Amino acid sequence: MAYRGLSLDGRVAVVIGGTSGIGRAISLGLAEAGANVVSSSRRVEQVEDTAREIERRDRRTVRVTSDVNERDSLEELLAKTVATLGKVDILVNSAGRIKRVPTLDMDEDTWDSILETNLTGTLRSCQVFGRHMLERGYGRIVNISSLNALVSFHEVAAYAASKAGVSGLTRSLAVEWGPRGVVVNAIAPGVFRTELNQKLLDGTDRGRELLLRTPLKRFGKLEELVGPAIFLASESAAFVNGQTLAVDGGFVASGVNQ
Repeated sequence: MAYRGLSLDGRVAVVIGGTSGIGRAISLGLAEAGANVVSSSRRVEQVEDTAREIERRDRRTVRVTSDVNERDSLEELLAKTVATLGKVDILVNSAGRIKRVPTLDMDEDTWDSILETNLTGTLRSCQVFGRHMLERGYGRIVNISSLNALVSFHEVAAYAASKAGVSGLTRSLAVEWGPRGVVVNAIAPGVFRTELNQKLLDGTDRGRELLLRTPLKRFGKLEELVGPAIFLASESAAFVNGQTLAVDGGFVASGVNQ
């Protein structure tokens, strides 16, 4: 097989949770790298908006909503993508939720709902799309884990447990599926500024501590996650399997910063 480097020309990617924040940035980045991209989430208007942006980059897409908590919706997403684009080469799992609450006060419904979306939802997606990839003997799966899988943040125990589980699931699938042509890796984003966390980062002690602990002395920009995602989805990462890549400005490496 000819070396393709970082080009995704001719590839078909599905990004679940791909219409906002990290997922949207990755969706558009994969399209710019040459892939046809199906960016899916629960909200019709966001799916439509992201699809238009993909098409503006002269790539093909399919407009399909999905919910990682509903296996049938993931099966439909796969079926419609294959019917229109012929295959799925790349899967990015970016759907997730978080809630800050003291662990002693957290009810089991909150715990269950966070793990259901972040961890079990990732498993469902990998099962649905992984079967298709294994039948074809080729696939690239990129799961979005978290810095919380590697270090602890105050009062987000359910989120931390779910994302540590995602990294563990990534390693397990890499061992099972890698020999059959499907490599599985994860990205652990550090602190990235989004519309949802801007007030937290700019106006609280927690935000100031996060900045202090990041050696680059700034928060990440969403576009800085695109390159790592393209790399892991490309032939350049053909021998990278079962890894969780921290994209964190040095946060995990950090000890004393001053």
